[in-house]
Amino acid sequence: MVALRDAEKAKVLLCGYYGEHNLGDDALLQVLISQLPNAWDPLITARDHQAAAELAPGASFVDRRSLSETLRALQQVNALVLGGGSLLQDGTSFKSLLYYLIVLWCARWNRIPIILWGQGLGPLQRKWSRWCVQATLSGIRAVSWRDPVSFHQAQRWRLSMPMVMGPDPVWCHPAPRWSGGQDLILCLRPTPLLNTQGWQTLLRALEHFSAQSGSKVIWLAFHGDQDAALWNDLNQQRLIPAGLRERSLQRRAESLEQVHGLFGKASLVIAMRLHALILAATTGCPTAALSYDPKVKAAAQLANLPWLDLEHPLAIQEMTSQWHEARRHPASSSSIQQLRDSADVHRTLLQEHLQAIHQRLA
Repeated sequence: MVALRDAEKAKVLLCGYYGEHNLGDDALLQVLISQLPNAWDPLITARDHQAAAELAPGASFVDRRSLSETLRALQQVNALVLGGGSLLQDGTSFKSLLYYLIVLWCARWNRIPIILWGQGLGPLQRKWSRWCVQATLSGIRAVSWRDPVSFHQAQRWRLSMPMVMGPDPVWCHPAPRWSGGQDLILCLRPTPLLNTQGWQTLLRALEHFSAQSGSKVIWLAFHGDQDAALWNDLNQQRLIPAGLRERSLQRRAESLEQVHGLFGKASLVIAMRLHALILAATTGCPTAALSYDPKVKAAAQLANLPWLDLEHPLAIQEMTSQWHEARRHPASSSSIQQLRDSADVHRTLLQEHLQAIHQRLA
């Protein structure tokens, strides 16, 4: 671990899925940067350094897609923060999990204190994955979990480090107030839970709902690389009804300011993406969830937002009725503020332990 000279700031490596053109992870990075104590300078893993620099002016960056560069960066820092999101999982790929495990083990080998911030745990589909993650977490300094399932799994593993649990840190992201509008915004993503028939049912429901409400429909690609092609894929399969196609516009989420502007003037946001759901709800905009993952359902339940589970068959009448109800009854400002207050546990844990590390270095 690097020693400090007089009046020198400590350096922390922020390791996450940053600079990958995913607005949800951009929001996480902004919240994390805002919660760092002043005595720390961030070094950030990011693919697109220019895009990440707009979120964290003055920070330094390392190519997150180069494991060797990330490991060399560990030689320059006094602490490692892994956050946020569900990074310790093998549902996306085992290769992704292995990347983060190697980073964590190298940090442990170099005696660099490790904090997990705003983390989810799993899914861990392989027995070997569960064993490796459990063994790795035994050497962590402190953890803040973003959901009860992750927290309780860590408790079952009898991990002894300080742990707290609170709602996703993005609930703390500042947001403008919703001013009302006419647009229907869709933050959809590809998912194996919807086959051809499932997409047909969902798209027919969207056609009926948008026709009844007279709404323009904005397809907002929240993850530029993964979501942008969804419209073309559905259109090529001739699944999008003619009326819905005529009312639809495609937009790529370019910045958090742009997204907040769109949400602030929408009549309803229907979101599969977790952080699209949270960012829409924090503005006060009427919001409904389509849950492809338990974390989406859990966030909707916390905010008392309507949701439908994509693991179960969809029904057009059920969906349209729920969306009409969601437009009439957005989440209350008091419930959103309560979530903001509860999510502050991530900041408290992070600052407490980084300040303790800094005092030991001084």
